[in-house]
Amino acid sequence: MSATTRRLVSFALGTRPGERATTAGAASGVVGTIALGYLTYRALTLASNAGGLHRLGDGGPADVARTSPSRRYRISLLVPARDEEHTLPSTLPLLLAQGADEVVVLDDHSSDATARVARELGARVLTGEPLPDGWIGKTWACQQLADAVTASDADGVGEDGGADEREHLLVFTDADVTWRPGALDELVAEMDRGRTDLLTVFPRHRVGSFGERLMVPLVDAAFVGHAPVPVIRSRRRGALAANGQVMAFRRAAYELAGGHAAVRGELVEDVRLARRARDAGARFDVVLGGAAIEVRMYDSYAAAVEGMAKSMPGLHRESRLVMVGAAAWFLMTYTLPWLLPATPLVRLVRALGLLDRAAVNLLVGRTRPVELAETLLGPISPLAVLPAYAKAISGRLTWRGRTYPAARRGWRP
Repeated sequence: MSATTRRLVSFALGTRPGERATTAGAASGVVGTIALGYLTYRALTLASNAGGLHRLGDGGPADVARTSPSRRYRISLLVPARDEEHTLPSTLPLLLAQGADEVVVLDDHSSDATARVARELGARVLTGEPLPDGWIGKTWACQQLADAVTASDADGVGEDGGADEREHLLVFTDADVTWRPGALDELVAEMDRGRTDLLTVFPRHRVGSFGERLMVPLVDAAFVGHAPVPVIRSRRRGALAANGQVMAFRRAAYELAGGHAAVRGELVEDVRLARRARDAGARFDVVLGGAAIEVRMYDSYAAAVEGMAKSMPGLHRESRLVMVGAAAWFLMTYTLPWLLPATPLVRLVRALGLLDRAAVNLLVGRTRPVELAETLLGPISPLAVLPAYAKAISGRLTWRGRTYPAARRGWRP
């Protein structure tokens, strides 16, 4: 063994050259080495994405059109809504002010006054049909919205009674997403700039409770540290990221992918539909919402656990084994180093884990002092997400009052 190798081993084990390692030191060396490799990969990925991911609301592309996007496209803003009575008064007026040709809300069998509130605010409101067998609630709602607004395309008649030959953009957005003034113009300009057929947006997260701060930033961490954007944009299998909170399709691309009917039984319908569109030849891109498009996904820790559990099987290949492995991996990388002896390697891993969390927040534009302070929660977030993993592994998931048994999704061990 060379002198350099011996020094590296001593650094990993926290010993002097020639000194035998304790069991704890050996564990520190193994865990620290693996975690260091993973965090190094993430650091390189974050550095790549810092330069490759566009963030809306930061000045926009240089060629943002000066005219309203509705003059160049027919734009339909489509909102599936279930029990959103208290959310719509703050989000829907901003959506209606974007300048789209139409804002259509589908009331998906809400138990509250969602339909009345949406109608009073000025949106076109559709009443959802009963959920057919084999469909997930959101996919069925989105398909109904698409069918409703594309049915009139065949008429080819504009608002002034003349021919309307504009290309049709279908923009699906969740009811809890906040569109700041000018956001739609930026989104359309981004699609034009990249000649994109499908643009998906990851809104900037707003959180309220301590439990949300433990959980919700993990969504950003999973996205921006998952893979470099050039890889995500490529046609490489398994390297795609998409977000159903905001997905903008050219109508031809939506139909080429088969619409939401093609992913009717998928709880992670956004990724599956984006993959179908990309594999069919559609040009795909992803951007950050930045200051233009924001969302508060959940209003409590319990809601975050339920919501994340719903998506976990689809994001982990429908495999319990993969979910167990992922949970263990994150604990080993971010939590376990704080429980091991503080060798030089372990101290380095601790610091990199904290810096990883800070870098994610900076990249997505969450830069207020309280948001940057979330860095300190990095070591306990993997513990906080364990109930979501446990719920997902149990195989019986609930969301918005509906239950989705694992048997329907082709579970694997």
